Amino acid sequence: MLKLVFTLAVIGAIYYFLIKKPQVTQKRQERADAETSKPKKGEEIMVECEKCGTFISTHEAIIKDGKYYCSKECAGVK
Repeated sequence: MLKLVFTLAVIGAIYYFLIKKPQVTQKRQERADAETSKPKKGEEIMVECEKCGTFISTHEAIIKDGKYYCSKECAGVK
């Protein structure tokens, strides 16, 4: 009886440490990567002005020729 319990405990430990635990760790890492890669609701992405180097949110930035500018003066727009 004791031999059977010990065998089951060893099999359970092998299953947990070699099969189950790596899967859980991988899923946690994937979830963490997904959360950090996209901005959360309400957060803004900050970009640097191409001319003066000032950081400004993408919502307020002026885009000219695919580059971000902080103001009309930096963008050269009237």
